[in-house]
Amino acid sequence: MIQYSLSCLNPLSAYIQVSTQITEITEATLFLQLPAWRPGRYELQNFAQKLQAFEVLSSDGTPIPFKKVTKDKWEVTTHGHTELEVRYNFYARQMDAGGSWVDDQVLYVNPVNCLLTAQGQDHLPCSLSLDIPADWQIACGLPVSEENILQARDFDHLVDSPFIASANLQHQTYEEQGIPFHVWFYGDCTPDWEQIIPQFKAFTQEQLALFKTFPVQDYHFINIILPYQHYHGVEHLNSTVITLGPSEALMTPALYKELLGVSCHELFHTWNIKQIRPKEMLPYDFTQENYFRTGYVAEGVTTYYGDYLLARSGVFTPDQYFEELNTVLKRHTADQGEQNLSVADSSFDTWLDGYKPGIPDRKVSIYHKGCIAALVLDIEIRKATNNAQSLDEVMRRMWLEFGQKGIGYTEQDYQNLAEQVAGVSLQTYFEEMIFGTVPFEKWLAPALKYVGCQLQKLPSPLLHESRYGFRLAPTPLFTVGYVAPNSPAAKVLSVDDELIALNGRKLENLNLQALLAQKEKAELTLFRQKKLLTVTLLPDGDIHLPLFRVSRNPKATPDQKQNFKLWLKQEF
Repeated sequence: MIQYSLSCLNPLSAYIQVSTQITEITEATLFLQLPAWRPGRYELQNFAQKLQAFEVLSSDGTPIPFKKVTKDKWEVTTHGHTELEVRYNFYARQMDAGGSWVDDQVLYVNPVNCLLTAQGQDHLPCSLSLDIPADWQIACGLPVSEENILQARDFDHLVDSPFIASANLQHQTYEEQGIPFHVWFYGDCTPDWEQIIPQFKAFTQEQLALFKTFPVQDYHFINIILPYQHYHGVEHLNSTVITLGPSEALMTPALYKELLGVSCHELFHTWNIKQIRPKEMLPYDFTQENYFRTGYVAEGVTTYYGDYLLARSGVFTPDQYFEELNTVLKRHTADQGEQNLSVADSSFDTWLDGYKPGIPDRKVSIYHKGCIAALVLDIEIRKATNNAQSLDEVMRRMWLEFGQKGIGYTEQDYQNLAEQVAGVSLQTYFEEMIFGTVPFEKWLAPALKYVGCQLQKLPSPLLHESRYGFRLAPTPLFTVGYVAPNSPAAKVLSVDDELIALNGRKLENLNLQALLAQKEKAELTLFRQKKLLTVTLLPDGDIHLPLFRVSRNPKATPDQKQNFKLWLKQEF
């Protein structure tokens, strides 16, 4: 058994003192491994860069020589010692749903950030002891003893169980099917429990009805509400950490819908990725990249259901759901990466650049394109079976045939199940929407038509976007942030051009639209790499950088309205 302990001598330093007691050592050489990444974010994060003052001691406190053999792996010659202690300081100064943080009010830790394991012992039970003030509570998916000790069945279980400890936690519980669901809040906020609990119960009921059984015995929503704008959520075995802000806006419609959306999304992950897992990630290998091509299932399907089930459970109105779906479309069409890399290949490349903008027009998001693809597949199955089946049945069978049995799935397994449920070949869908670069609207528009909705392609109200095909960066003011390929702007503008005048008038006070409206020919004066240039923009008659919107079609037929009701469980 490995015993870990965490303490903090000076919270203001942000350093946590970590001790790892390793017993029953029989090897002459012991390898210690710190994770290089964490589940839920498929990129190397190299947590070892946050370690300080690393040392290995014998049971009597004698230093034991060691050497580092990779960036996050250490080799220890045991010299016959059967027990060793590993000590180091960990810098806990990353406040998001996947990080760790300490100050004088809170200890928040994702153990995968800071705990190492002895190779060959990661299957053994382990415990984590917390040295915290007597009046602090602990919110965690692991059992907690009176002595502030967390118990885990093995290393994977421990590092998939984040916790927050503080004297300032707010907590409520609700039950569904006899399963307790804990809702925790930390931060300067006032949760409206009378609104939160019934709506959380509603989407929980809808998810349990979909999958029939729940993988774990309890569940914890651990919410950290921050005094500044923020949004992040990460799934875990029987919990999620969600970081949102600003705290004073928690119950306002704009931020509260984000809380609902991310909570429903993360709960769905309890099945989809924590249990229904790609073959390449069963088990996780924390030492290196775990390449996989099915991010469109793990994250895309989850993103779809995260908002869709809020509508199906009556928490969102159809219009509120469409607002979220339109946000997905806006993000998906932020550039033209869809023309160059499929969602399956983009999934493989999450380890390369999946969590940063990257170069223009290179890739798609597994969240956004995957969500669109899941919506289309859901409706294609409904259409093929006259509404007798849906994507629900595919995911339920993924849970029964793979997740529940501890078997990893392949992309072919997913396609096979979808085709079995639909009763028809879906080869063209998979070739074009999943493995190809066909424009999404080819599939989305007819799918929406089946449920009485329409996909509108609208010109941007910003003339520099719709007429010329370029966007401005948020800052600095009047700086080019994106140029659409094959647009008028692509012939004369480049990213980071600093626009200073239009047709002889200085650009200031957001006057660009008014000046562009005066004439179609635009002479732009700009700085490019500190050099002054003047270029001429001429429209080509096409609409560039369009906006896509989903809405109900006022001309929907009675059959389409009935399909809508069966899909959203709400009246048209």
